[in-house]
Amino acid sequence: MEIERKFLVKRDGSFRSLVTSSTEILQGYMDVKGATVRIRLRGGEAYLTIKGPSMNGGISRYEFERKIPLDDAQAMLQLCRGGYVEKVRHLVPYKGHVFEVDEFHGSNEGLLFCEVELQSEDEPFEAPPFLGPEVSGNRHFYNKNLLTAPYSDWRDELPEEYR
Repeated sequence: MEIERKFLVKRDGSFRSLVTSSTEILQGYMDVKGATVRIRLRGGEAYLTIKGPSMNGGISRYEFERKIPLDDAQAMLQLCRGGYVEKVRHLVPYKGHVFEVDEFHGSNEGLLFCEVELQSEDEPFEAPPFLGPEVSGNRHFYNKNLLTAPYSDWRDELPEEYR
């Protein structure tokens, strides 16, 4: 079970001084009803991920993920529809949790949001100062949806300090 919460990130760049590592990610999605099937290339490695429908306001859902051979992933990416999501993931450890800040490129250029994985839905955590409003459950921020409804189409819906 994956339990994570998502938040907007302030555009002032304040998170950058806290980053301990950054990795480029390219991911595509297969058209499967009732689940999300993702192929991801990250740091020279490849992963197949299957996620079930979101529950509890988008905070939790079933997740299966396995490392796969890079050649297989590159072949499977050719089966993905609608292009790819391109981003850099920045890891920010903060008071007992790791916050993953995703900085998007391509048709989602300029989008910044953050995820934090939790052990339970009600696990407390201290928010780092760069965190903005919570967007868990907001379908705009599902990576798969960023292919069909890119950030460039709805960026003006966000408060100015987050776009």
